[in-house]
Formats: sequence, C-alpha cells, structure tokens
Amino acid sequence: MTFTKKALRYDEQAIMRLRTLYRQYGYTQYRMSRFEEYSLYSENKAFLASGEIVTFTGAGGKLMALRPDVTLSIVKNTKDSGALKKLYYNENVYRPDGHEFKEQMQVGLECIGDIDIYSMAEVIMLACRSLELLGERSCIDISHMGYTNGLLKSVELAPAQKTELLRRVSEKNAPEISSLCAGYGLGGEFSENVARLASLYGSYDETIAVLRRLNINEETDSALREIETIHSVLQQFGSKRDFNLDFSIVNDLSYYSGLIFQGYIEGIPTKVLSGGRYDKLLRKFGKNSGAVGFAVYLDLLERLSPKRGSPEVDVLILYDDKTDPEKLAAEVKTLTESGQAVRVQRNAPPDLKYKQIKNMIGS
Repeated sequence: MTFTKKALRYDEQAIMRLRTLYRQYGYTQYRMSRFEEYSLYSENKAFLASGEIVTFTGAGGKLMALRPDVTLSIVKNTKDSGALKKLYYNENVYRPDGHEFKEQMQVGLECIGDIDIYSMAEVIMLACRSLELLGERSCIDISHMGYTNGLLKSVELAPAQKTELLRRVSEKNAPEISSLCAGYGLGGEFSENVARLASLYGSYDETIAVLRRLNINEETDSALREIETIHSVLQQFGSKRDFNLDFSIVNDLSYYSGLIFQGYIEGIPTKVLSGGRYDKLLRKFGKNSGAVGFAVYLDLLERLSPKRGSPEVDVLILYDDKTDPEKLAAEVKTLTESGQAVRVQRNAPPDLKYKQIKNMIGS
C-alpha cells in the first residue's frame, strides 16, 4: 500500500524527510530500548537538558528509568572500535513539561569514532539542511567551547569562579562579567575580552574579524582555525545559509570540548535543534573515540503544523446499510490513489474538518 504525504501528520512528514536526508549521507538507523538503568542518567545529570528522571523498579529489583536522552544510550552501547560510526535515530524521550512528564519525539544523528574536520562540517551541514527541511526561514548559531575555555585559561580561575563566569557569559551580562572579574582581582583587559566574546553575535563575515582579534593562545588559535575551515567546507557543500557566531552558547566543560550549536525556525520562539562535539562524555565511559551529533525536537514543530480548523481530510464519504460495499471500496480506492485523504463514516462527525463531502447513502 502506498501512503501519500498528504495523509500523514506534520511530524510524520518531518521524520520521513529527515530520515531520507541522513540515509543519503550514509547514516544508518540506531534502535534502542526505552528503558535504561537509572545510574546511567544519575551519573551524568549535567549532560541532560533536565535533571528530572522518571524511575521505576525493574523485575530484577534494579532501579530503572524511562529514557530522558538518546545520546547517553548510544554512547554506552556503541563499541570503541575506532571505526567511524554514522548513526541516526527517531526515538521518544521522557522529559518534564511544566508539572508533568511528557513523551517527546526526537530525531537526530551521532557521528562517533575518529572525528576530523570533514566529519564535523558534514554534521553541521546536515543540521542546517534539517532546519531547511522543516521551516522556510531558519538559522544556526555556533559557538566553540575550546575558544571560550582558551580565553578563560589565560588567567588563574578556581573551578567555581569559572562556572560563575560562564553563567554570566551565557546571559550576555557584560556588567556582571566586569563585576565578577574585579572581585576575582583580574585585569581590565581580560574582563573586556570576556565581555566582548559574550556579546559577539552575527554572521561569520560580520564577526570573524573580532574573533581573530581576541585570539590569544594556542587553544583559541586551534578553535579559530577549526571555525574558519568548517566555514570553508560548508561553502563547498553549497549551504544555502551562513551560520552565526554566538559565544553565549555555553555547555558543561566536563562534557563538551569543541563546537556546539543551536538551530532555530521562524515561528518557534525556542531552539528546535541542539548539538555539539562531546569527546569528554566518551572519556567518562572509558572510550577513546571522538563524537559529534545533534537532536531535533519534533514536539516543538506542532506550532508549525496546520492550524486548528484546517481540513483533516480531503473527502468525507457517507454511507448506510443500502450502500454497495464494493462500490464504496472502489470509490475510496480511486480517491486515495489520486492522492486525497479520505474518511468513510455512516454519519458526519461534528468536529471533523473536510474539504468536500460525498454522499453514497442508499447507492
């Protein structure tokens, strides 16, 4: 049986488009259990979007959890063979939504193994194209934890001080950055550099000169060259849109070591995609591979789906006991093969939206 896109919900169409895109670049589907031992998540709460987890006691007495994250499961269950693994998934996760937990669909991909500059550029290109498939107008914002960490390493900072300073960077709070640096006894130049990095935002062409001026050591230089090369590779891919640089995007330094990024679609006020390079997470699992990937939050796309009141089906067919079932089936076949969505009912549902009605009562 052939299903037309017209008969699919918006999120189902999105999954089909994204899966087709990832397969085109050699990614294979990864399937997993929806349950994991609670310890996997409790030991890596800083990696999770939320620290809240749904738990239950398994048959063997172990404390189990409904999966709040896909990446942790993939990292745990992927062998550290060194060979590059390109995986994509569409799985439900269970996360808090207000005062309740909600089942949310995620689609994403992970590239694990010997990660080089091409691998990173390909993942970012696929993130850009994922956004383009989902919305007419979109953008992707990129940061680099290596650059931020390199800048912070230019002075002596205690771990708690670094954490507090990173929080102010994520808030783009220049006055607080200055206040903290003064309280830590740090020089004015360092404070100005951190504030300038935190406030930096714009396209690659608009911002790269500032980033080059802030470059102060080997770590920032390495991150800068990585950003420049990835931009050049993306041009070769023919990406329709440039990326923005935004160093207020900050993730936990104990997990992320390189590029991190977020994606947005016009009409949705929050990020619909997030990803980055997370080699340090693999080290926590005793693995030497590198890793980069991203997730798309499909539940947020509900805001882009057709508005309530738009037709749910193209044709509503009404029938009764006198209707010839063979004629009814033939009519349904003709309509569906022409690409139309059809619903057959004895009576018209009061809340059903349709484009046209076909009456086969008594025929």
